[in-house]
Amino acid sequence: MRNLPDLLASWAATLWVGGMWAIGYLAAPTLFYHLDDRVLAGFLAGRMFTWIFIAGMVCGGWLLLHRLLRSGVGAFRQAAFWIVLVMLLLTLAQHFGIQPIMQHLKDQAMPQDVMKSLFKDRFAAWHGVSSVVYLIESLLGLVLVAKPR
Repeated sequence: MRNLPDLLASWAATLWVGGMWAIGYLAAPTLFYHLDDRVLAGFLAGRMFTWIFIAGMVCGGWLLLHRLLRSGVGAFRQAAFWIVLVMLLLTLAQHFGIQPIMQHLKDQAMPQDVMKSLFKDRFAAWHGVSSVVYLIESLLGLVLVAKPR
């Protein structure tokens, strides 16, 4: 039987990676497909991404701490440790770097939709960067959950 810290680590990886895939590749595209109001769809998707970024920070922090407590300095020789660290750094970059830039562009465009403003090209470029970062993080998550414990 697993002990509680191991169980929490499994749940953390499942919540983080599963949540990323569910929000990024199911919920957000569904919002944009089914809602006529793209601003509302973007707002709702943004809120979901914020929550999964917060979950990622908590889960990633726990996963790193768990590896360090379990393996000590040996954690630095484990691929899973480095995968989690890179995922966490990408999450932090998204939440504290890329997303604020995108929000600033939206705010500057107000009251107009950013995609109908002079900031459309810059917003689209940052959205592309955000999408690539999210894809890399999502793929790393798949590798993380596929690794034997």
